[in-house]
Amino acid sequence: MAQRTVLFVLLDDVQSLDVTGPLEVFAGAEKHTPGTYRIRTATLDGAAVRASSGLTLVPDLSLTDTQDPHTLVVPGGNGTRNPDPALTDWLREHGPRAERLVSVCTGAILLAAAGLLDGRRATTHWAYCDKLARDHPAVEVDPDPIFVRDGHVATSAGVTSGIDLALALVEEDLGRDVALNLARHLVVFLRRPGNQAQFSAQLAAQTAQREPLREVQRWITEHPDDDLTVESLAARATLSPRHFARAFQSETGMTPGRYVDRVRLEHARRLLEDTHDGVEEISRACGYGTPEAMRRAFVKSLGTAPAEYRRRFRPTTVQ
Repeated sequence: MAQRTVLFVLLDDVQSLDVTGPLEVFAGAEKHTPGTYRIRTATLDGAAVRASSGLTLVPDLSLTDTQDPHTLVVPGGNGTRNPDPALTDWLREHGPRAERLVSVCTGAILLAAAGLLDGRRATTHWAYCDKLARDHPAVEVDPDPIFVRDGHVATSAGVTSGIDLALALVEEDLGRDVALNLARHLVVFLRRPGNQAQFSAQLAAQTAQREPLREVQRWITEHPDDDLTVESLAARATLSPRHFARAFQSETGMTPGRYVDRVRLEHARRLLEDTHDGVEEISRACGYGTPEAMRRAFVKSLGTAPAEYRRRFRPTTVQ
């Protein structure tokens, strides 16, 4: 198997984790299977850059001295707001030559500025999806997934999702077992599917302003197997069902039913990843009642059934 060169583009005010997260994945894969990856970092002029955190990053070489890599990784950060036009020009020329073109976080904005996402589906950090869509209407922006693959181009959401994308690429290159071993070594979930939402239920919803509604949010999270109908939750908040539903959506930005669905799915996913409980037991523990109801929820949201999800994201499964 030929060695693949993975080139990370560095720029001033870059988000350091956009670089170091995926880089550690590829470096770990190289240690596991020597000769697999040759990792390089480069800036426009070969000079060091300062990350947004203040960390100084010293590149291996300048972009003008690089050869076209197998995998070209473009990170994001504040430096993508006003990039050097020379960097955009370099990406426009060299991006199409890479066998895999990858962006992390707002690195997608640089790819779009170079015309490399036109006609493609892509994602970026949730806070910049509207900007990406507005400034580059030829790009089909999907704000929900943690990463998107469209042909040889892969874009990922905010910061740590670059690790998930890098693990997916390593799995593509070296197989599932290597990717799972790397994930365990990095102490991250084995690998989140690309179509998993960028937010957990608790992050996606705002925290309610009124204490009774905040208490309901906590109750849902801690008791996913309970009666979580609007009527039951309204009684807990001492509100009428109609008033409760309107107030909950107004203060959290999400209907009670949608919030319950997200909490149950998230809880079920974690039990499948972290326990050996059977699918039927997990479906009861998460309030689905039956394995079939849980299967429908997984297929709708994640595009895969619970048993397949567990097979892919645990090194050993017990059904």
